[in-house]
Amino acid sequence: MVEKSASVTGRALLRGVRVFDGEDFLPQLQDVRVTDGVIESLTATEASAAEADSPAASGADAASGDLEVIDAYGHTLTPGIIDCHVHVCFSDAGSLTAFTEPFSLQFYKSVVHLQRTLQAGVTTARDAGGADAGVRHALQTGLISGPDLRLAISIMSQTGGHGDGQMLSGCSMPMLTSHPGRPDGVADGPEGVLRKVREILRAGADQIKICSTGGVLSPTDDPRHSQFTEEEIAVIVSEAHAQGSYVMSHAQGTEGIKNALRAGVRSIEHGIYLDDESIEMMLEAGTFLVPTLQAPMSVIAAADAGAPLPPAVVDKARRVAETHAASIAAAYEAGVQIAMGTDAGVGEHGQNLEEIELMIANGMAPVDALASATSVAARLLDDENIGRIAPGQTADLVLFDTDLRDGGAEKIRQHTIGVWQAGRRVR
Repeated sequence: MVEKSASVTGRALLRGVRVFDGEDFLPQLQDVRVTDGVIESLTATEASAAEADSPAASGADAASGDLEVIDAYGHTLTPGIIDCHVHVCFSDAGSLTAFTEPFSLQFYKSVVHLQRTLQAGVTTARDAGGADAGVRHALQTGLISGPDLRLAISIMSQTGGHGDGQMLSGCSMPMLTSHPGRPDGVADGPEGVLRKVREILRAGADQIKICSTGGVLSPTDDPRHSQFTEEEIAVIVSEAHAQGSYVMSHAQGTEGIKNALRAGVRSIEHGIYLDDESIEMMLEAGTFLVPTLQAPMSVIAAADAGAPLPPAVVDKARRVAETHAASIAAAYEAGVQIAMGTDAGVGEHGQNLEEIELMIANGMAPVDALASATSVAARLLDDENIGRIAPGQTADLVLFDTDLRDGGAEKIRQHTIGVWQAGRRVR
């Protein structure tokens, strides 16, 4: 098995593609050449469908040696999709069946979840709690396949907050049971949260995930209520910055969103109850919004299909869905930076591109929805090597069998036919 950390050798040429470069569609069809895991060149072409199928083209393919030639006239090539909010160790989150499953089963399931995510076209993902350093190591050494994964490891929460799974019965929901590689995320007070940030970073976290409000899946809180004080969040942000990291905040209620923004978090996750002031604060600070429109819709769909979800969880999901969509539409109209995230694990793994469809259905222009899943997401992750199609960029690519300018993006999941990760074709 070839390790991902080893250099990727080989060449590919995608001919006659319509290129979305991460920000916009290029005006002409392009021949895109990939060498050793990197995009080598883009060359404008006037090739027609007939020329792409010509005997001469076939002869050129035969003479190309180790060059894989893909005739893709009229198809669309995008950068690899970046999902900024997944939980690869979860499935059917909130379901009562999790109480009966063996502890280690989550890690075996994650292998399947990661494969499905990569096959969907997601070549980079940010795990928002659950996966530990062992999952990342298995990916980096080629033991398992999946997107390049950025870890939060644990979810920081105040006692009784969204990341505290203890129920009224005294039992705890098993979604994030602690173990040596995944510290318990519950902490209180400035000194307590400071120590907890250090524990989570010691466990190998790339970013810190906090809950500044209640949530839908947690057993005893309300999404509208604030959690962690502004002082506590500021301590978390300061320590994360001191260690070269940053903070992503599960933030649904208005005041908890504002507390997180004033304290300097890098991204607001969900953003269900945004108001004009919080939107203006995001614009002033340059904060990213990760909507996860898919999440409440997935809970409602699962409940309607008969999944054993606690009634309180389903009620909260139904209550927030309409408000959530309206808030995200208002943020988009105002010009907030929106990065794609699905909360996969709450919904089905491998359906990540549904989030692009939902953003478009909620009023985003297709080009902006695609940018949110590529270049904008790459800026959130502060990675200049991904999210773009240009010479010198990592060759994370997705090929769609349609022109995404002409309505194809509205049903984008139906059109995925090829995925490359660091120049290696994985689908």
